[in-house]
Amino acid sequence: MSGMVEDEWLWGWDATPGIVSVWAEPDGRASIWRRIPGTGELVREDVRFRPWLVLSTLEDLDHLGARLKPEREGYVPGRVTFQELSGPGALRFLIRAEDGRALASDVLQGVSRRLGRPYSNLRDLSPGMVLSLPPEEQYLTASGRTYFRGLGFDELHRLQFDLETTGLDPGRDRIFLIALRGPQGEPEVLEAHGEGDAAEADLLRRFVERVRVLDPDVIENHNLHGFDLPFVARRAKLLNVSLPLGRAGGPGLRHRPSARGSALGRGAERSADPMRRARFTVPGREFIDTMDAVLRHDFAVRDLPGHGLKAVARHFGIAGPAREYIPGARVHEVFQTDPERVRRYARDDVGEAEGLARLLGGAAFALARMAPRRYERLADAGAATGVLDPLLVRAYLRAGAALPAHEEGDGTSHSGAALHLFATGVARRVVKADVASLYPSLMREYRIGPKRDRLGALLSMVDRLTDQRLAAKKRARAAAPGSSERHENEALSAAMKLVVNSAYGYLGASGLTRFSDVHAANEVTRRGRAVLALLCRELARRGVTLLEADTDGVYFAVPEDWREEDERRVVAEVAALLPQRVQLEFDGRYAAMLSHEPKNYALQAYDGTLLLKGVAFRSSRAEPFGEAFLRRAVRCLLAGDLAAVRDVYVSTVMALRRRQVPTTEVAAHVRLTKDSAQYGALRERRRELPYEAMLAAGRKSWGSGEHIRVYRAVGGRAGLLPEPEPDDIGSTSSEAGNEPRDYDVEYYVRLLKETFAARLVRGLTPLDFSTVFDDPGQPSLFTPSLADAKPILTVVAEPPEDEAPEDSRADESPGGP
Repeated sequence: MSGMVEDEWLWGWDATPGIVSVWAEPDGRASIWRRIPGTGELVREDVRFRPWLVLSTLEDLDHLGARLKPEREGYVPGRVTFQELSGPGALRFLIRAEDGRALASDVLQGVSRRLGRPYSNLRDLSPGMVLSLPPEEQYLTASGRTYFRGLGFDELHRLQFDLETTGLDPGRDRIFLIALRGPQGEPEVLEAHGEGDAAEADLLRRFVERVRVLDPDVIENHNLHGFDLPFVARRAKLLNVSLPLGRAGGPGLRHRPSARGSALGRGAERSADPMRRARFTVPGREFIDTMDAVLRHDFAVRDLPGHGLKAVARHFGIAGPAREYIPGARVHEVFQTDPERVRRYARDDVGEAEGLARLLGGAAFALARMAPRRYERLADAGAATGVLDPLLVRAYLRAGAALPAHEEGDGTSHSGAALHLFATGVARRVVKADVASLYPSLMREYRIGPKRDRLGALLSMVDRLTDQRLAAKKRARAAAPGSSERHENEALSAAMKLVVNSAYGYLGASGLTRFSDVHAANEVTRRGRAVLALLCRELARRGVTLLEADTDGVYFAVPEDWREEDERRVVAEVAALLPQRVQLEFDGRYAAMLSHEPKNYALQAYDGTLLLKGVAFRSSRAEPFGEAFLRRAVRCLLAGDLAAVRDVYVSTVMALRRRQVPTTEVAAHVRLTKDSAQYGALRERRRELPYEAMLAAGRKSWGSGEHIRVYRAVGGRAGLLPEPEPDDIGSTSSEAGNEPRDYDVEYYVRLLKETFAARLVRGLTPLDFSTVFDDPGQPSLFTPSLADAKPILTVVAEPPEDEAPEDSRADESPGGP
């Protein structure tokens, strides 16, 4: 395959620079806004394109008669044309027309006749019958254009805005202040001049006018689609205010389907409104919610203390030393007496949103240079179905090749990835050896691709992206720290890694991706297990103590007299024994590690930094007081000071018994999985604390998916706390002033020992565990001394044996070119 063709598959073929937004209509009209690289001038192009779809048969268009012609005969007004695509794919007829709505109607009419039942929407047809994309994706796929060619991230005109409201219910609460940060970086604050409908309506109109004047390409905020836009839309509707936030006028906010959308409303209102699971969109601008980038980052790294703006900004060092903090429930109250403090708070919010968008948004920006989708859709898309599938569809249509339909598997199960736990407890002098993109590397090494990908497009893309990612990493390292060049190349590398690493998941997603192939995925997994077994055996032969290994890499402890050069030498020796494209790299060294369960561990760096990994140590549902205890206790355990662990436990128990722990710290943040009707039907058989808390608080109706904070009160009662501020869900807040301290003390003392202290059990002998976590309220006359007690490490498994080869598969490729 020529490099030019592969680059067209990845990047498109139309070099038009500076596209910042595309808006297309089903009738074949498209508007393209471009920012000229270098000058920053904004231009708009209005063009016509021919809407298209791909069908499995022409039979459903037979009723068009002479209006249906082969594409080679040319296009004339009113004609529908078809092109038969080559190869064995089920979707093999590319149909074009001048109006997409009319074309869809023609297809639905034919399908209804053929199948003898009415169909009113293409979405109701099976994916084996039709491929239909949104108008913007039709335009980008057919034209070969992509966003942002020749533009750097800093050349985008970006605006951040944030609302301050009197409460969380847009049906009754008001917007009293809106902070903005325009493309030039200057924050400003708009305020309601009064408290009635007229004042709030005037505020919304001024907000719309400022957006029009500042004219951003992108509008950003944290939880933008979960709070700000839905709240603005609801208030504007109630106040009869139009919201022409786009560049093309017309109606205000439009909807697009999304897996994650608004989370507003309560009870029946929440569950009955289908638009609660939609996102907003407008012509000419892109809405970017930084929550998406945060969730994507935390899924990969698992290092965030929460997902709220303030927690994440502190974690990444974006928050300034003078940052203003006000509990969310008190913002309006504070505004009545100290409005300038709230203005500072709001300006800080939009400043942090800008910093977070710049820090984490580069990957989505880079993906928009590749995939034929709107930038805002790529920001919240999964890498497999949201990025790889559009790339593959474009590649096949560019090649004139028929596309396979989504197919269910043949019943073969997807074999799991290799995961080994070799030792539990406390280890010292720990090294992490990273296996860089193991599964994509094995796909490349042994040419394992999906059987139905007759063009070999997936493997070609993985090859090309891997090579180009290495070049981007090299350019990033050579660029000056903090420079736009470094930021751009780091983002490009991250985007390419995201796509490359999703290729294996794409293979194994039977029925969900167009080219899924569970047999190819299982072959990749088999070879992955063999590689992991080899490197574990070779490391063990060199005198290390294996701790844990999976497809991401291996943790092991080294002898006491080893230096860093010895650690690096051993990793290099083992790396030389692996298949050519499988890269094993020295990834870090740590003073100590608590190994609890597979992928659940604590690491302490030589500089004292503590990293907690896995749901055993970090969970959004965990009570904050327990996680705070764990952090303190783990530090002491890794330092080898069991007496200090005892002190942390005793102080926590005593703080609970004296009710010095705020109720917010014992409350769990839970998501309701049953609505009020479902729970009512089950309540007599089984009562559950979260739902009992809702009923005890007077809530008679609610919808599934609602998040609440619940705790166990004295007497076994269920207690409910107010929801945290919308942008700080997942982080703790300082609302302890007015809360009741009526929690069940002894329940939480038991929880401390049986749930949180239990995370340390692997690092202690049974006697030491009993001693450390003995109830301080019931002292024993014969308590053993902890003066000489030390943490333990227990070997629980030996390195795996190599897998026997299966027939001749070592020399065969199950798919690909």
